[in-house]
Amino acid sequence: MSTAGARQALAALVGAGHTAAVAESLTGGLVAAALTAVPGASRAVRGSVTAYATEVKREVLGVDGSLLAERGAVDPEVARQMALGVRSLLGADWGLATTGVAGPEPQDGKPVGTVFVAVAGPDGRTVVRALSLAGNRERIRAASTDAVLALLLSELTGNAGAKDTEHTGGNGCLQP
Repeated sequence: MSTAGARQALAALVGAGHTAAVAESLTGGLVAAALTAVPGASRAVRGSVTAYATEVKREVLGVDGSLLAERGAVDPEVARQMALGVRSLLGADWGLATTGVAGPEPQDGKPVGTVFVAVAGPDGRTVVRALSLAGNRERIRAASTDAVLALLLSELTGNAGAKDTEHTGGNGCLQP
């Protein structure tokens, strides 16, 4: 699904005349790879940051250090700040972020399969979705990639889902 999701998200971005940037932790570049595998991706993709280490989240993306110390990297607010940080850092209209536990061991007291994906839009709205995924490391990472691309597409087309765990500002509706 990543290819189809990436293709649809890119078409919506290009149709709106917008750009996107990606901050990835557990997906380790899979979201950026899915997007840039689509011909013409350069019209909408600004770049990505693979922020696998906690200090990269803090020092490069601007995630609050006390938040990371208190809650760890697997947290909805961390995902939100990553999306906002990469959007600002790379000068994109939209910022996407993934953080979570792909396994094989729990992290920060969170079980394997706990994932947060976030999308920060140009109108100030940021949406975070909590996921509880099953499967091996590869399946969790692939499902996380699909989820953040689906969330971006949903925000671009104004069809935000009921599972969103956080909303701030505007209505996030852009019609491509």
